[in-house]
Amino acid sequence: MHSNDAQMLVLTVLADGPRHGYAINTAIEELTGRKLGPGSLYGALSRLETRELIRPADEPAEPGERHRTMQITDTGRDLLRTELQQMARVSAAGLRALGINPA
Repeated sequence: MHSNDAQMLVLTVLADGPRHGYAINTAIEELTGRKLGPGSLYGALSRLETRELIRPADEPAEPGERHRTMQITDTGRDLLRTELQQMARVSAAGLRALGINPA
């Protein structure tokens, strides 16, 4: 999986609320049927945090949580919206080209 794909998956699941690494990967697996490898997941988290698209959550996702919980920033949410809208346009064009009427 490409690192940008991993980053988009992380942003997508964090758009639903703060999570720690294991919970992020579980949500990605529920969404795609595959987990990210540790290098892909933690590399994506590091790159996203460096770009200020995610940040540590103010409050743990669950009481007594020991893992580092991350949340999407407003900048991350804006980028995700833009990227998903572009992906939707490309997807619709590809489906039309295949003779499939996109929903």
